[in-house]
Amino acid sequence: MSTRLDGKVAIVTGAASGIGRGTAELLLQHGAKVVVADMNEEGGKAVVAELGANTRFFKCDVTSEDSVKAMIDFAVAEFGRLDILHNNAGAFGARGTVEEISTKDFDFTFALLVRSVFLGCKYAAMQMRKQGHGGSIINTASISATTPGYGPHIYQAAKAAVLQLSKTFALELAEQKIRVNCVSPGGVYTPLVGNAIGLDAETTKKVGEGMGATLPMNRPGYPLDIARGVLFFASDDSEFVIGQNMIIDGGESLGKKFKDQGIH
Repeated sequence: MSTRLDGKVAIVTGAASGIGRGTAELLLQHGAKVVVADMNEEGGKAVVAELGANTRFFKCDVTSEDSVKAMIDFAVAEFGRLDILHNNAGAFGARGTVEEISTKDFDFTFALLVRSVFLGCKYAAMQMRKQGHGGSIINTASISATTPGYGPHIYQAAKAAVLQLSKTFALELAEQKIRVNCVSPGGVYTPLVGNAIGLDAETTKKVGEGMGATLPMNRPGYPLDIARGVLFFASDDSEFVIGQNMIIDGGESLGKKFKDQGIH
C-alpha cells in the first residue's frame, strides 16, 4: 500500500458522491485518515461504511460558519490533527438568463461555491497554523473559471472567484508552509451533472459517454481523474507548489479535436 499520505488527516467536502467520494477513497488508499463531509447524511454514512475504519462522517453545511468550524474541530477530535482540506462541495446553483436569475438564487450560489471555500480556508488555516507543520488546501474550481460557456452564469462567476481567492490565500499562507491550490475539472460525469438536467444515473452515464466522444481524448472525465490531481496537491510531491490551477479536462477547454477542425 502507498504511503504518500501516511499519517496525514484529510477532510473532503461533498464526499458522499462524485468527485468528493472519489477523492476520499484515493486519499485513504494512499494512507490518509479521511473525514467524509456532506449534507447528505445517508450517502455520507454509506461511503464511510464502505471505506472502513480510517474514515468518519460529518454532516456539514458548508455555507454555515458554525458548521464549518465544527467540521474542523471534529477532524482534530477524531484523528488528532488536520493536514489536508479539499473544498469540493457544490452545485450549479442559479440557472436561467440574466433577466430570470433572482437575487436569492444568486446569493445562494455564491454562498455554496465561494463563501464555503472562504470558510474552509479560514478554519483549516487556523488549525494548520496552530499545529505549526504546514498543510495543503485544495479548492475545486472549474474550467468555467477561465473559459466562458461551461455552466450557468453565476456558477462561472463563482468559480472564477474561487480561483482568485485560492491565489491570494496562497500568498498569505505560504510563510506558514500552508499550500493553497486549485483543481479545475471539465466535464466530469457525476450525479451533479445528471441532477442538474433531471437525468437518472444510467441515462447520465450514457450521455457522458456520448459527450466524451467529442473530447480530444475520446472519453469523459471521471472522479478518479480529478482525485489524482488532488492527491498530487495533498502530498509532499507538491511542497514547492502554491497558487496553481490544475486543469483536468481531457483537452475540453483547448477546442475541437484536431481532426474535426477542418483546416488540414
